[in-house]
Amino acid sequence: MSSAQKMPKKSSNWLFYGLALPITILLTGIASSSWWIWASSAPSTFGAKVRLTISDGMPTQAIAQELESAGVIRSSLALRLWIQWQSLRGSESVALRSGTYDFATNQSLQEVVSQIQTAKSSEVRFTIPEGWSIAQMSELFEKQGFFTAKDFIAAAQRTNPRRRAWLPDDIPSLEGFLFPDTYQILPSEATPDLIIDLMLDRFEQVALPIYKENQAGKPRVKISLKDWVTLASIVEKEAVIEAERRVISGVFWNRIRKNMRLESDPTVEYGLNIKQTPENPLTLEQVRTASPYNTYLNEGLPPGPIASVGLASLKATLEPSPTDYLFFVAKYDGSHVFSRNLEDHEKALQAIDKKIQSKSQR
Repeated sequence: MSSAQKMPKKSSNWLFYGLALPITILLTGIASSSWWIWASSAPSTFGAKVRLTISDGMPTQAIAQELESAGVIRSSLALRLWIQWQSLRGSESVALRSGTYDFATNQSLQEVVSQIQTAKSSEVRFTIPEGWSIAQMSELFEKQGFFTAKDFIAAAQRTNPRRRAWLPDDIPSLEGFLFPDTYQILPSEATPDLIIDLMLDRFEQVALPIYKENQAGKPRVKISLKDWVTLASIVEKEAVIEAERRVISGVFWNRIRKNMRLESDPTVEYGLNIKQTPENPLTLEQVRTASPYNTYLNEGLPPGPIASVGLASLKATLEPSPTDYLFFVAKYDGSHVFSRNLEDHEKALQAIDKKIQSKSQR
């Protein structure tokens, strides 16, 4: 025999095995495409509405599962894959934003994700700044189309203690106890009482514990809840610069201890429902106009708060700066001139008046 080895015969199964892998890949690809088409399509053609709330910090997996369980999407896996694909492509809108949404079940997966990523929430947000009065809030709510300003003011005057056990029973309205913050609600469900309850709840969660903790030990100042919020509301309206907040509180506490009237302009403005400006300051006639809130004429605190109060002013009222100042006057740039006696205070008033007049003549 020749020393050369015989070539092995080709197996009859060679062609089958050679084609098996490409066919498997092809079939897998077809199956994957079919699955994706199914998974990303709308679950229904009827467009029924489903309302879901996505909480802050809710994981994508949990969001996807809720959407699938509610029938908004067909596959939670498909949503997670779509988010990952967007991330790999460097898409700017990858995060799923919190909010309450009205989903239609005839939306595709991509449309559902887009709705959440662009924050097309059924809820709307509104912000109440520190220092706003109930009247200002009512105007905002009317402008938002929630309800009339008149209805909100009427609801805020219902001070039945049964509304909250901790509410003082001798307040003229809920002024001061409606905590300033950003809130989120469904416009279709907005009522004066609903919004008031939200704001009272926030006061109870954020402000009330500070008061209770402070007064439980050996506080620097002993004060009732009503008086605390009332005095803090005056501090809120007077203070603009953070560094002056506790000093202003200290001035008021010094005057209270010396049985001096508070003589605060914002209390006069609140009582007369006016707003002074550098060009139109309070007149002597206005300051002498009788009002329960006029702290130039009345001793002690007014009947109740004059505005919503933020945490900074609430804390400053419980922790005033140790100071011997008894007077201050606004410079209309946010800062104040503080004085220890009436003579220095009058000099400061004259200097500021002169500066304002000089500007108006230019």
